[in-house]
Amino acid sequence: MKRTENQPDMDSLRQRAAVLIEALPYLRQFRGHTIVVKYGGAAMLDGDLRTEVLKDVVLLDHVGLHPVVVHGGGPEISEMMRRLDKQPQFVDGQRVSDAETVEIAQMVLTGKTNPDLVAAIYQQGGTAIGLSGKDGGMVVARKYAGPPDLGFVGEVAEVDPSLIRGLISQGFFPVIAPIAAGPGGETFNINADYFAGRIAGALRASKLVVLTDVRGVLREAADPESLISELRAGVAHQMIADGQVESGMIPKVRACLDALAAGVRRCHIIDGRLPHALLMELFTDIGIGTMVLPE
Repeated sequence: MKRTENQPDMDSLRQRAAVLIEALPYLRQFRGHTIVVKYGGAAMLDGDLRTEVLKDVVLLDHVGLHPVVVHGGGPEISEMMRRLDKQPQFVDGQRVSDAETVEIAQMVLTGKTNPDLVAAIYQQGGTAIGLSGKDGGMVVARKYAGPPDLGFVGEVAEVDPSLIRGLISQGFFPVIAPIAAGPGGETFNINADYFAGRIAGALRASKLVVLTDVRGVLREAADPESLISELRAGVAHQMIADGQVESGMIPKVRACLDALAAGVRRCHIIDGRLPHALLMELFTDIGIGTMVLPE
């Protein structure tokens, strides 16, 4: 490493060293463990933010954790729909998807977003493999039960994690698009939050981390200072029932609850717009978002 001839700032160097020391027990604790990261929101759209998030994911891999990335792509799908004179519609955070819409979603997610992320990870020194739920029969989908009828919106019926585990054992980390086939071969678009929750559960991951565009779960939706730093599963269920968790936050919280029910130890909902949010949540004593815990 090239050394600078400038006089070192000792306070700055000590602070950097202190950060590493604070992270050490977490690095030791989670070495060899699987961490599922649901990646979406502004952190995907802003080029600089995307670079920072992907650097964090690559770092997790290099220090001995096993990251698995499940990505969304909602804004890109909506943009492509508008180009094709289709107006996006959502119900409780899920996209209403007729046959044409699910074709657009598959085209954007597996044909552009996924390979672009894999290439960007490679640029940061990572070794990722791009997949969708269709690959290797990884995910079998079924039609979302409703009501209402959302068209070709799917739910995860089954997950076979063997392909993911095989790639991890060979030194790769998977980057997965939330598209899957039903029993009859029909294509379903699956909400990326729900998809990530089920993937994390099937892998018995140590953690599921959901990157979003708010600080975490708030007691008052209009008050960003009402962040809940630790949230038990029972309270989370009640907040959904009472309408305190609403709109696009519903799939994120429910994904965490699904993951916990399947054996994931901890789930985190954090603001992906903050540089290095992933590292701050995982490797510091305080954290920055909401940690969702089992009862």
